[in-house]
Amino acid sequence: MSDMISLRLPSELSERLDRLAARTRRPKSVYVREALEEHLSDLEWAYDLASHAEEVRAGVAATRPMDDLARELGFEPDELRAEAGDSAAEESPHADQA
Repeated sequence: MSDMISLRLPSELSERLDRLAARTRRPKSVYVREALEEHLSDLEWAYDLASHAEEVRAGVAATRPMDDLARELGFEPDELRAEAGDSAAEESPHADQA
């Protein structure tokens, strides 16, 4: 079963869709469906991530120290900090002027 939806598009986007449909002789709905199939997962992920970030900021979601996570993944936290500090110093445009 399929559902029908109605949506308003900005003129420029609608014109681009019209041109594509005319050029390929395919219905506009083909391209709208394809775009949704291609990008809906990305949008779901992004909004889920933003929601989780808000839960962390509000103190609702459980968190754990970064050092614990690093050790669990087989890294030594102090070594990671040293590497990050070295990288930041190399990338800083003013690192040699200090």
